[in-house]
Amino acid sequence: MDKDDARLGMDRAISRRAFINGVAAATATGLVPGLTFANTPETASAAVTGDYPPLRSGLRGSHPGSYEIAHQLAWAGREDWGSLDTSDTVVYDLVVVGAGISGLASAYTFSKQNPGARVLILDNHDDFGGHAKRNEFQINGKTLLGYGGGQSLENPGHYSDFAKQLLSDLGINLSRFNTAFDHEFFRRNALGGATFFATPRFAENRLVRFPLMDYSKFLPLARPSLSVEDAVQQMPLGDNARRELLILLRMKGDHLSDMPAPKQEEYLSGISYRDFLTQHLGVHDPELLSVLQGLTCDEAVSIEAVPALDIMTYLGLPGLNATALADINATREPYIHHFPDGNASIARLLVRKMIPRVAPGSTMDDIVLAPFDYSRLDEKSSNVRIRLNSTVVRAVHNGNPRSAKDLAITYVRGDQAFKLTARSCVMAGYNAMIPRICPELPEKQSTALAFAVKSPIVYTSVLLNNWRAWKKLGIGFFCAPNSYYAVSMLDFPVSIGGYEFSHNPDEPIIVHMERFPKGDDMNAAPRDQYRAGRRELYATSFETIERETRSQLAGALAGGGFDPANDIAAITVNRWGHGYASGYNSKFDPDYLEGDYPHVVGRARLGRIAIANSDAGAEATLDTALDEAHRAIEALRGIWDR
Repeated sequence: MDKDDARLGMDRAISRRAFINGVAAATATGLVPGLTFANTPETASAAVTGDYPPLRSGLRGSHPGSYEIAHQLAWAGREDWGSLDTSDTVVYDLVVVGAGISGLASAYTFSKQNPGARVLILDNHDDFGGHAKRNEFQINGKTLLGYGGGQSLENPGHYSDFAKQLLSDLGINLSRFNTAFDHEFFRRNALGGATFFATPRFAENRLVRFPLMDYSKFLPLARPSLSVEDAVQQMPLGDNARRELLILLRMKGDHLSDMPAPKQEEYLSGISYRDFLTQHLGVHDPELLSVLQGLTCDEAVSIEAVPALDIMTYLGLPGLNATALADINATREPYIHHFPDGNASIARLLVRKMIPRVAPGSTMDDIVLAPFDYSRLDEKSSNVRIRLNSTVVRAVHNGNPRSAKDLAITYVRGDQAFKLTARSCVMAGYNAMIPRICPELPEKQSTALAFAVKSPIVYTSVLLNNWRAWKKLGIGFFCAPNSYYAVSMLDFPVSIGGYEFSHNPDEPIIVHMERFPKGDDMNAAPRDQYRAGRRELYATSFETIERETRSQLAGALAGGGFDPANDIAAITVNRWGHGYASGYNSKFDPDYLEGDYPHVVGRARLGRIAIANSDAGAEATLDTALDEAHRAIEALRGIWDR
């Protein structure tokens, strides 16, 4: 180990895990020509802590053991899974494939409509919740919570009647977040936003206390202490890049005055952010365009591909003030509807509602620290059961789908394949996998389902022993153009149900960091950028991500005395090769008639099989997942009891 690694703390004893290990790596790399996977000597179980998945650190998200069977099915077309164990003789009224929010909501809705029905939920991961992943840490006798996927309830006042009723069923009172979320935390501690320019992309490491992204939609940060002029002057950019950036940041007034506001909204939704900058705002400097390129974050594609309106309204990149839509975000609800573990608490509320013996309590407050007994998820005496580490590989009707009375479901757990019978089924996983699992689907529907390509995501939770460096620097958030992570921030300040957010800089805290890889071809279609980013994730070891994590925090926080070797207590990397559901891009996708959109064609019921997931709604939001669960169960109404 070299001196730099030792300085970063790479020799410290924290959990590490390779993406693919041992035999699994050798098998998978042979399935896709030219694709190799990172491998290290650690075993796949190196980061496992007991039988409580949220405490497992190292590599999470799509963790080793969760995707190898699916890759064999999708990449190699494997059909023979060996001898079938048929000892489970229960005829389930409903089998749900996928224990994410949509799958859990489907099971809950079905059970509510059909009291006493036997429901089995199968999931390939070692935890339920799908992308609503709970990251839990124990330090100095205290529990700290973070999230590895689904973050918050966004604009819940606009949810459908069904989604609102389901939240009510779970005991969620949205007004509770008004007091749980500490609105003044960042301002009280004088924590604003910043932009970090890191070597080797820039001439030097420099933290400028001015954010190039307006992140106020997400965090109530303190106002920048620097003027726009002083901030731009401090940025390690060329003279022309600084000149154009200053003009861009100062720009006000309507530079699209030949269009009325509604027309501008349509126009900016159809033009890329790069084209808007170059064609209307006079931004041409390659260095400045590269800086903005590195801040697309969870839009997950390049500035050549992302619609201008999307990135300016959602991520706050500059330019919106030069249109008639400068106040378009004014009616948005505050971004405060957040549990300490993100939407994992929604998943836990659903599970506890269906399987009460899994955890005590009955409120949205007590769910946060309620102890969960995972051994009760799959008890024979329970009407609803959740079976983890179980990858479904086949779901077919026993007879003609139009008249069949039941289906055969095959899943693989460990080295053993199992077969069971269900009277109906909801496919609540990734759309593109469904045609592999359900060979009876008509070709048109299979093609439509395969159209869905999710964007890859890395959400990293870093447990710090203290946040003194952040306090000294006066920052709670920084963006980092062209660095490994585009966004790093102190977690949302939420205290609820006995869980207390960090009160002072000497206490431990979780830092949330985000990466959305998109490959090197910035002119590629969005789905091709997603695929390129996914290949990068598959080829990157946990050790490399850990080094990038430590290096970025060390560089950005150096002026505050941050010591990565001593101040970092744990790192959990939530790697999602198949992350956000994707919608449509007017620059790359054709104009569809209402009923011809691929997600609409793909979600049609086939016999006793319905489809519920965020892909089916073409939007990566909690309410979409809930609404698609409702639609799927409604599609099965009257079918299952024939």
